[in-house]
Amino acid sequence: MASSSSATLLRRARHLSTAVATAITDTNATSSTAMTISKAKSKLRKEHDTDKALDIYSTVKSNHSSSSPGSAHHAQQITVRRLAKSHRFSDIEALIESHKSDPRITDEHFLSSLIKSYGIAGMFEHALSTYNQMETLKTPRSALSFNALLTACVNSKQFDRAPQLFDEMPVKYGFKPDEYSYGILVKSFCDAGKPELGIDKLKELNQKGVKISGVTYTSIIHALYKKGNSTEADKVWDEMVNKGCLIDVAANNVRLMNAVDGDPDNIKTMIEEMSNAGLKPDTISYNYLMTCYCKKGMMNEAKEVYDKLEENCCNPNAATFRTLVYYLCKNERYETGYKVFKHSVAVNKIPDFNTLKYLVIGLAKKSRTKEAKGIIRTMKKKFPPNLLVAWTKIEKELGLASTDTEAAK
Repeated sequence: MASSSSATLLRRARHLSTAVATAITDTNATSSTAMTISKAKSKLRKEHDTDKALDIYSTVKSNHSSSSPGSAHHAQQITVRRLAKSHRFSDIEALIESHKSDPRITDEHFLSSLIKSYGIAGMFEHALSTYNQMETLKTPRSALSFNALLTACVNSKQFDRAPQLFDEMPVKYGFKPDEYSYGILVKSFCDAGKPELGIDKLKELNQKGVKISGVTYTSIIHALYKKGNSTEADKVWDEMVNKGCLIDVAANNVRLMNAVDGDPDNIKTMIEEMSNAGLKPDTISYNYLMTCYCKKGMMNEAKEVYDKLEENCCNPNAATFRTLVYYLCKNERYETGYKVFKHSVAVNKIPDFNTLKYLVIGLAKKSRTKEAKGIIRTMKKKFPPNLLVAWTKIEKELGLASTDTEAAK
């Protein structure tokens, strides 16, 4: 049964739908005046207030009911992530369940997007229930929706359930898993920290003649490296190469990850080899080089990698800012850390609380109270009050609470 907050969500959606329709009618506006899905996704990425995010998504739902399933799915995922972060699971249920009355629910792609969204929220039982409702909803079932269910299972960290689903669902509903299904199954073993089961599955798939993608091999290599089993990881890499699998940037990044505690020159060489092979190193590639420099205390070199990201046709991501700010603080370079923080705000990739806490404390200790207060003020503007309790505590402990005059300004 929907909670009162869920009911509020549905009322908001209906209200927005009516309001938008009325506005369009009254002004004789064309469809081009409505918020595009692209613009909505951009606004959602910047909006951390869950209520405002819901309002944006409700507008998308109202104005793009005839759009393709994939076009609005990303906006739905962003909204679900915002709600999950605030533990508003009843609202997530209300939002996703409301889509089941959409005429497009008979489209397997559309229904699969709902299953995946439940997975993003970690609500696997809801994802499974939706999958089992497909006959009732008159939605055809194939490996496509099964892969969505497996993905929801992995995203919900229900790793032990994936093999069970593999044994039960194809027999129960009469379809055959495809190569992507097997890839997700192998990933479930790897994410559970059991790459040896993934290797066993590879042998089985080879015997069955099932095509194995480079992505599947990469999942195993990544898990082996994480367990410190570099020798076995290198063997699997050689097998992938000998099989003629596509060696993409993601696969190379896994090897860079394993080298991050070593010599930065080694990572530089590996990145050059990627470029020489016709691959374009991405932000993750350069993040590993930057992190390697940081771990060696070579902060000037690390900052140079960050400064040259744009020159290398890359944009910093959340991990870039989080890592660099953390190590700048560790080396007491708080002023530089504050500049990097300001850049993160400009591109909406703000580091997490634990990282910025070190920056605020460091700036306060260096008597840079203006900058310290500026960070807290920015965080209060960017995030809703329920996510800012810890910041208020830090603010009081450091004596940074704004006066009434400052608040008015």
